[in-house]
Amino acid sequence: MQEHIEWLKKVKKRLESAGELGIALHIGGCIEHAESMLEKEKDMIIKVCEIGDWYYSGEEYYNQTFNTKER
Repeated sequence: MQEHIEWLKKVKKRLESAGELGIALHIGGCIEHAESMLEKEKDMIIKVCEIGDWYYSGEEYYNQTFNTKER
């Protein structure tokens, strides 16, 4: 999901540069929605990991596996 958000941000920036402000505004709404979905995804991954007997905490697993933003 994080990679998709980064891609959407690049598309939005290109659209703004091209003067396509209406479409860029719509993409901005898509980015906001995707970011809220990212939080839900993170919470679910952490909960699932903490139910099982994992070596890492759910947060550690999420950060090492999915959180490309911190790398």
